[in-house]
Amino acid sequence: MNRPLPRRAAAAAGLVAGAVAVGVGLAVAGAQETPSPIDAVGAVVIDHVPPWLKELAIRWFGTHDKLALRIGIYTVLAGVAVAIGLAARRHRALGVAGIGAFGVIGAAAAVSRPAATGGAAWPSLVGAIAGGGGLWWLTRPRPIEVPGPSQAPLGWDRRRFLASSAGLAAGAVAAGAAGISLERGRVARIRQSIPDSLPPVSPTPGTAPVTVPGSPAGSTPGTRPAPPSGPVTPDGAQLFDQTPFLTPNDRFYRIDTALSFPSVDPARWTLRIDGRVRRPLTITYDQLLARPMVERTVTLTCVSNEVGGPYISNAVWQGVLLRDLLAEAGVADGAEQVFSTSLDGWTCGFPVSVATDPQRDCLIAVGMNGKPLPLEHGFPARLVVPGLYGYVSATKWLSRIELNRWTDAEGYWVPRGWAREAPIKTQSRIDVPRDTESFPAGPVRIAGVAWAQHTGVAKVEVRIDGGEWMEARLATDVTDDAWRQWVVDWDATGKPPGRYVAEVRATDKAGSTQTEERAEPAPDGATGYHSRGITIR
Repeated sequence: MNRPLPRRAAAAAGLVAGAVAVGVGLAVAGAQETPSPIDAVGAVVIDHVPPWLKELAIRWFGTHDKLALRIGIYTVLAGVAVAIGLAARRHRALGVAGIGAFGVIGAAAAVSRPAATGGAAWPSLVGAIAGGGGLWWLTRPRPIEVPGPSQAPLGWDRRRFLASSAGLAAGAVAAGAAGISLERGRVARIRQSIPDSLPPVSPTPGTAPVTVPGSPAGSTPGTRPAPPSGPVTPDGAQLFDQTPFLTPNDRFYRIDTALSFPSVDPARWTLRIDGRVRRPLTITYDQLLARPMVERTVTLTCVSNEVGGPYISNAVWQGVLLRDLLAEAGVADGAEQVFSTSLDGWTCGFPVSVATDPQRDCLIAVGMNGKPLPLEHGFPARLVVPGLYGYVSATKWLSRIELNRWTDAEGYWVPRGWAREAPIKTQSRIDVPRDTESFPAGPVRIAGVAWAQHTGVAKVEVRIDGGEWMEARLATDVTDDAWRQWVVDWDATGKPPGRYVAEVRATDKAGSTQTEERAEPAPDGATGYHSRGITIR
């Protein structure tokens, strides 16, 4: 008499087999330095989910959206693995086929990625073979040890099942840990390949250095010295530390579609400039570093930023002027779009007229805040374009720039419902005081940042509970391409205890004041006044 596998044991067998498939897949991916099956499937999910769901994920999880996606994929895989185990309880071949099907899906996702080779399929396929074998082993009927001379029946033996499951689970964990370790080693090797320093910035004849209160003395003429690390008032006094003028590299916002960093070898990396140009260029990393370097302070903004949101940061970028490279390549007739591609296949495009504008210093950046570009922010090179949202301009891990017509190609986000034209909208944000703070009736300092890249901020105003607008004091105007700090002192003397609402608005140097009308980020950036509650006790 056969003893069938209990349902709970079958479900456990499916989970263990799924873990074996994933663990082995991670190990193979780590060994051959290709994206893991999880990341390959996740990238396809990112490419095909509707824009509203993507926005919801960013709103809910912020910069942890990729972690949330991975957790979601693992959760779905666990549920499917349980279902496969239950199917294998009666039909082992059906369960094994189910794991094989997921292996094929993972392989197809991997080879569909830009620049992927046939080898990208191996992690999913080898993982599926290992997982299928594990499921077959756990669910096969085996002789059951019984006392006496009677013939041992075939079926489920709890002791052997637990021992086999534990062994396979341990192997899955070991394989997964090895894969993760290999992937970390790959990333560590890329980080080690980043140079320790940057070449000097080239002096610009006839350009005086920009003086910023608190900046180091002795700045090289013709360069833009780094502003102080903390916010300053117009007289140079330190104001508050919540939002420094320059965002430290490790606090600079990161929004992109990459689940894992692309493989980068600066010794082999090249930048190709082609398309509608007269003389296509191929530039190595060393050749790029040898070109004249400039330094520019530019604030970058994500179009997904809600009113008052955190996806905006400011840095001093070092690099080569894009217009100089385009002039060397020779812009041909009919070129309308600068269409750039990342090493991981991400694309975007913006007008050639922006790139060649002598009043707008678009950079191929290799440095950030005085240090070589971090891997998270695009090493070995990225685009920095003042005044445009990042989704049309800020390509990280840059590999190619093609000049073409608008009808030739669309950047990653445009066919997904975002606007082709993406000038940054004038906005402002209250950073001080915090929502959790309360104050006695008396003077209350309200402060924050405002931005209107590439136009510049001329005025910031604050009002309380819809009252009269109070003009704020503005910090040093370093450049029209960077945000500007502001502060206003509200006299709450005699105010009864309660919660008051402060609102802020900015006016740019063209005379346009940001609109009060509330709009969501899609399709071309959020609008509306940012507000914050202030509690008087």
